[in-house]
Amino acid sequence: MLSSLSSTISRLNLFCPKPSIPHSLSSCLKTLKPQPIIPRWSCLHSLSTHSTSRLSTSLKPQFDALVSKDDLVVLGIETSCDDTAAAVVRGNGEILSQVVSSQADLLAKYGGVAPKMAEEAHSQVIDQVVQEALDKANLTARNLSAVAVTIGPGLSLCLRVGVRKARKLAGSFNLPIIGIHHMEAHCLVARLIERELEFPFMALLISGGHNLLILAHDLGHYIQLGTTIDDAIGEAYDKTAKWLGLDMSRSGGPALEELAQEGDAESIKFSTPMKQHRDCNFSYAGLKTQVRLAIGSHNINPEIPISSASSQDRRSRADIAASFQRVAVLHLEERCDRAIEWARKIEPSIKHLVVSGGVASNQYVRARLDHVVKKNNLQLVCPPPKLCTDNGVMVAWTGIEHFCMGRFDPPPPADEHEDYVYDLRPRWPLGEEYAEGRSEARSLRTARIHPSLTSIIQASLQQQ
Repeated sequence: MLSSLSSTISRLNLFCPKPSIPHSLSSCLKTLKPQPIIPRWSCLHSLSTHSTSRLSTSLKPQFDALVSKDDLVVLGIETSCDDTAAAVVRGNGEILSQVVSSQADLLAKYGGVAPKMAEEAHSQVIDQVVQEALDKANLTARNLSAVAVTIGPGLSLCLRVGVRKARKLAGSFNLPIIGIHHMEAHCLVARLIERELEFPFMALLISGGHNLLILAHDLGHYIQLGTTIDDAIGEAYDKTAKWLGLDMSRSGGPALEELAQEGDAESIKFSTPMKQHRDCNFSYAGLKTQVRLAIGSHNINPEIPISSASSQDRRSRADIAASFQRVAVLHLEERCDRAIEWARKIEPSIKHLVVSGGVASNQYVRARLDHVVKKNNLQLVCPPPKLCTDNGVMVAWTGIEHFCMGRFDPPPPADEHEDYVYDLRPRWPLGEEYAEGRSEARSLRTARIHPSLTSIIQASLQQQ
């Protein structure tokens, strides 16, 4: 990892002069015209596996003038998993368009995300989704200030589709490009909705592939308080929903939440995960095993859909759903309680807990976490459900935030080869682990394939 980080930092130094850009996002008025010898570009999110060797010397005329943050117009592209999404957002926070193409039929067919099938589905609709986002915004690519695209973490096959489209568009219209960390985007979209949300704050990011508790010191500076050591909560929701014979066409989470309302949450005494571990990490693999055993003991046949179940069978499934949800969310509550305690040791001034990611759309989750934050005299910030699930708005907004700090790449060459090797980061930590919460779990050690976003940015800033 050290050699990878060293290589990354070396690449950053090629085009990172001492910053002349204000560090505060509130003062984003700046000259965006590159300097004649050393352009004012940052390669913090370089989309190439090699150093950027070709820099544009003829940027769009709009970059020759003073441009305020409010005047920026950024296209965001998101293809990290199973949703193909694009959106256009202004620097003032106005959402000009938002388009999402779901793969619900594939989810129902395969009972989850099949990477190769998901890649093909992305490839079939990516052009249409991006064009529709531009059309709904009543703009063309020539009106854009930059293109932002998710480069990780996620499924590499899926990430490649979005990155390829973003680079082709940016190269064709001479646009800067911004590589985005998927989990940072989930975190920062809260600042689009709650404009008074200032750093530092805490965030719980919960989705099908991620459980992450972080302390957000500043833009690009995060401390990881806890993460999952095996399965994320969204994965547990989806698998439980599948085993209960629920409709997977809109993913298992919403269907399970709906069924749980019919059940008795105290009927089955599932054990809360990791009670003996005094840290902020998560584990849902054991709870999934408990659910499978309960389903077997109740003689539930997952091949029989819930719509065809007898009234008694439906009641049993509802009880399992409700009991699972109670314990799954209790695990979140306990970890959040401890994380708030840890975060206040580091940053006593924190006032907010942001909860985002697809599972944050769950109303039961929101209600329970609202209880946690009120008990700790904090405020809960949850984006609306359409901005909790994967979307292009969060990518575009995060691009705007970094663009205003000078963190973006120059336009790719318009004639980039089809076999160009992209720097995709399927396993990419957001922040450095908090020393007190470091886990010795094998999965956590092997998952750190790429240096964290925080370590890359902080190392670059120290060398400027």
